[in-house]
Amino acid sequence: MSHTLLLVDDEEKVLEFMEPFLRQEGFQIITAKTGKEALRKAKEKKPSLVVLDWMLPEMSGIDVCREIRKISRIGIIMVTARTEETDKIIGLEVGADDYITKPFSLRELAARIRSVLRRIDGQDQVEHELQRGGLLISESQCRVWKQDKEISLTPTEFKILLTLATRPGIVYSRLQLLQAALEDDLLNDERTVDAHISRIRKKIEDDPSNPIYIQTVYGFGYRFGDRI
Repeated sequence: MSHTLLLVDDEEKVLEFMEPFLRQEGFQIITAKTGKEALRKAKEKKPSLVVLDWMLPEMSGIDVCREIRKISRIGIIMVTARTEETDKIIGLEVGADDYITKPFSLRELAARIRSVLRRIDGQDQVEHELQRGGLLISESQCRVWKQDKEISLTPTEFKILLTLATRPGIVYSRLQLLQAALEDDLLNDERTVDAHISRIRKKIEDDPSNPIYIQTVYGFGYRFGDRI
């Protein structure tokens, strides 16, 4: 299987350094020179992996990584001249799969790319299911069951529920939930999330007025109950 890579760097010479070698290694290549272009191409082209420079115009690599992680599990390798351990930790915490510092060898980069792709391909062969109390959420099938009865959710409702249920106890703002549910830069009013939450509660809660799954954190947003 031929994987597509998105190479992101604002320096043309760096792209020219990486692209020919990785093509010879059997990868399909897409390039971008700014953070916003990278995010747009990640959404539109859906590459298998992004080789992402930290320092980019318009939008930093860290911000691009954070935004991609709201909508996708594609591989991300951060590339930077920064060597401090705290920088590496930041990159990994926002969702990067690996981290490589400049200067690097092309063979090392290719080896790291293949390592991340192997992990991703292995994960994709496994059924992604979350058991949360009486709820069973199948990420791969985009389906939800409550005590063996299937619950019908819209795609937006499913993405909001999945986002919350993946990390119980973590508080998400309305904007974060909206961004996770809509793969569009033109976001609607954040308050529409309240309407989506209300509909989800009616479908999954025994008592929507006293929810145990999706809890309101007043002044902040919503979280999935971590003591279910």
